[in-house]
Amino acid sequence: MTDVLLLGTDDDPSLRAALFEYETARRALSTYDVRSPYANTVAVTTVSLGAAVSLLNDLNWYLARLADAAMVRDPSVAEHEWLSRDVAARVRAGDLPAAETDARLKLYGVVDGALVEPIYATREGDEVPAYDRRPVDDTLPVRVTAAEFQ
Repeated sequence: MTDVLLLGTDDDPSLRAALFEYETARRALSTYDVRSPYANTVAVTTVSLGAAVSLLNDLNWYLARLADAAMVRDPSVAEHEWLSRDVAARVRAGDLPAAETDARLKLYGVVDGALVEPIYATREGDEVPAYDRRPVDDTLPVRVTAAEFQ
């Protein structure tokens, strides 16, 4: 099973409510068990990486306007790390080998159930670098492409 996580913008405190205002987005999400594991997020579980990328493509218009980030977690690539939408699409298309996705990370801190202030870090070895911007409860690592690495 492959998870999709959408992160809302700071301007709109409820991504879920904003998405469900649109009939097309509501229909695209209607077959999934929609949940919010973090503040201002929407998460669903799909059957495969291809289904996850397809869902993100279906929601593209809404994501461009309502979301800060779209992430995918596929156990065939990484059990506990997320992929940016671009990484997921490139892996799905066969343009990027899964084994070559782990060098660049965008790390979100998790504080009181909310994703906060992402930092960019380069992995050296197998460990996820420490989130060092401020004290956090946990870290959510997202693998990103070279173009997304800022």
